[in-house]
Amino acid sequence: MYFSITVPYVPTPHDVVRAMLRLAGAGPDDIVYDLGCGDGRILVIAVKEFGVKKAVGIEIRDTLYEEALRNIRSAGVDDRAHVIKADFFEVDISEATIVTLFLLTSVNNRLKPKLEKELRPGARVVSHEFTIPGWRPERTEHVRDSNYLTHTIYLYVIGRHRL
Repeated sequence: MYFSITVPYVPTPHDVVRAMLRLAGAGPDDIVYDLGCGDGRILVIAVKEFGVKKAVGIEIRDTLYEEALRNIRSAGVDDRAHVIKADFFEVDISEATIVTLFLLTSVNNRLKPKLEKELRPGARVVSHEFTIPGWRPERTEHVRDSNYLTHTIYLYVIGRHRL
């Protein structure tokens, strides 16, 4: 399955990245997976500012994959942050304790079976702007970025996510 053509690349503002990781309670015991990681900013912030054990990005676009690798190296977090060049539907994410998303609702809907099959109970899924249809968010927050635009983030917890 190849979906990234239908998902435009729009980087998540740094303020929103921090709010997403805060909402998920990211910390030293966590393994963060960012599906469609773009330039790798979530991975870098997760490791540098939240001290997560490991951060893995999955990116299918060549230019963004290369940019994420460069950003991880220049931030000095390549010992704990990695990028996989692949379709995220094809990558095993079962070690994740936190999954971050900035995808369309239709893609989130298609991801539901994978998330439910591979993630353990208690794993957190944080989605920027787009809901996961049929799931109940544990919390919803509105975050204002540095340009004074408001973003909505949704926290889902596997095992407590069903309506």
